[in-house]
Amino acid sequence: MAQADTTHGMIAVDKMGTQVLFLNPQTFETETVLDDFPRTVHELLIVPETGLAYVPIFGDGIHGRNPNPGHLLAIIDLKSRRHIGDIDLRPLVAPHTLKLGPDGHIYITCENSAVVAIIDRATHKVIDTIESGSTNGHRLIISPDGQRLYTENEEDATVSIIDLPKRKLLGKVKTPHALAGIAISPDGKSLVTVDDEEPALILIDLDTEATRSVPLQGVPKPAQIVRYSPDNSRVIVTSVHSNSVSLIDPSFTRQTAITVGNQAMDMAFRGDELFVACQGDGSVHCIDMATERHKHSFQAGKGCESLGFF
Repeated sequence: MAQADTTHGMIAVDKMGTQVLFLNPQTFETETVLDDFPRTVHELLIVPETGLAYVPIFGDGIHGRNPNPGHLLAIIDLKSRRHIGDIDLRPLVAPHTLKLGPDGHIYITCENSAVVAIIDRATHKVIDTIESGSTNGHRLIISPDGQRLYTENEEDATVSIIDLPKRKLLGKVKTPHALAGIAISPDGKSLVTVDDEEPALILIDLDTEATRSVPLQGVPKPAQIVRYSPDNSRVIVTSVHSNSVSLIDPSFTRQTAITVGNQAMDMAFRGDELFVACQGDGSVHCIDMATERHKHSFQAGKGCESLGFF
C-alpha cells in the first residue's frame, strides 16, 4: 500500500470555526488561516491540476434544520493560499457534497433545492441542474465508469439513481433505514451506505437493488461517513457519535475499530496514513492503515470536518 509522499500542502475545512486552514504537511502546524466566509464552510473538493479547491457555504444550520441556507461555493487558490472568489449558486441553496465528474464539471448536491447542480470550471457558472427526487439529498458519489451518479437522501431512506450523461433521474432505491453516507465499490456493482439509525452499513446490489446490513463491530452508535481508501484495500467508516474510525476489508468480513477524537467526520489519505478530522474537539488523528494502529494526533482550528493534501 505504501506510496511516495509527493504532497506539498495540507488544507482543512474548519466547520466549527468558519475557517479554511493551511497546515504544514510534516509538522501539522497551522500556517495560514482564511476566515472571510459566511456560516458555514462544509466539505471540500481539491483539483490539483488547476491549483484550486472548492468549499461549499452550506448555511448556519445542519442537515434537515438549515433555516438560513447558503448559496455560495468558495474558490481557494492553493498556491497563494487565498480565498479568490465565490460561485453564486442562486436560486439554488444549501450546497453540500461535491465531486469532479468525468466531463470535468463539478457536481454538487443542493439540499434545500432538491437538485444536483452542474458547474463549468472554465466559467465558474452553474450550467445545468438534475432533479434528485428528494429535498433530503445529502451526499453523492459517481460510478467509476462515469455513467451514474447516486445521492443518499438521508431521512427519506432512499438512494437516487441518476443517468449522468443524460442528466436524468432514473429512480430511487429504498433502504431499511435513514442514511448518512455513501460510497461505491471499485467495480461499480454495489453501493456502501451508512445506516443513520443503527451502527451498521447497508450494502446495495445495483443489479438487483437488494440490500444487506453489515453491523459495525465495536461501534455502539450510528456512523457518518464511508470511503474506500485510494488503493481500494480498505473501507473506512467514521462514527460521529462513537468517536471512532473503522477499517474494514472490502469483503466486509474483518473490521478494526479505533478510538479517535470527539465527533469524527471526514478523512484524508497519504500513503499508508489515514487522517481523521474530529469536529467536536478540533483534533485530527493519524492512523497507520498497514498496522491498523493510532499513530498520533494534533489540533487544527475549532473543529474541522474535511481534510485534504495537495
